[in-house]
Amino acid sequence: MQLEYFRFLIPGWHDLIEIVIVAFIIYRVLVFLAGTRALQILVGLVILALAYFAALALKFNMIATLLGVVFTYGAFAAIVVFQPELRHALARLGRSRAVDFFSSTIEHDLADEVAEAVERLARTGTGAIIAVERDVALSDFIESGTEMRAAVSADLLTTIFTPYSPLHDGAVIIRGDQIVAAGCVLPLTQFPVADKSLGTRHRAALGLSEETDAVVVVVSEETSAISLASRGLLQRGLTPVQVREVLSGRSALTLASAPGTGEAATS
Repeated sequence: MQLEYFRFLIPGWHDLIEIVIVAFIIYRVLVFLAGTRALQILVGLVILALAYFAALALKFNMIATLLGVVFTYGAFAAIVVFQPELRHALARLGRSRAVDFFSSTIEHDLADEVAEAVERLARTGTGAIIAVERDVALSDFIESGTEMRAAVSADLLTTIFTPYSPLHDGAVIIRGDQIVAAGCVLPLTQFPVADKSLGTRHRAALGLSEETDAVVVVVSEETSAISLASRGLLQRGLTPVQVREVLSGRSALTLASAPGTGEAATS
């Protein structure tokens, strides 16, 4: 008798576990979409779905037919219109916590050279943007600039960003222990930035960090402030020592400031 009782409960526990799993997935999706335009799109789709079922229940055939057409072809339109958001979401989804920002360290001498370079650039008020490639390849952005193969050094980085030099306006991309390109064009962030004073360099740093797992260091030409972008977040007002600690993995600096917050900066 007890055995039959437990057999009766097994399907119930199975369904309960399934419900918990589905609820957790839905919760993680909502957390994943929080603060993005994709969440607004999801809310709009839910409203349209409710309107569609209400039209069916009330026998409003014309409205139901029109909404059915919207659901049929709307998915293709959404892919085209919201391509940046989808690309950003897929890039974030493909990143494993096992290869997160602080899980693997960059060579200490590379961090030292970059930190020394940004210290010199900040001291002279020279604008700069330096992207350090990680697991996601930056090949498409390398092609937009001038390819080169040179060991990373503070002297070379400082020279590249010297005002009026041919490559000073673009970004430098570092792969491993080499500078592989300079004068590169990076994508600007597609999300609203609260601080309208953020210039092109900071927006480009955010844009690249949204699409890839690159770490981007920016020196403001206007304020000489040093910033660091990673995972779509921008940490501002750093010191060269902090940049060195973060790049070398010796400091778990939390990139918790929202894009566009903090002191004013321009490109």
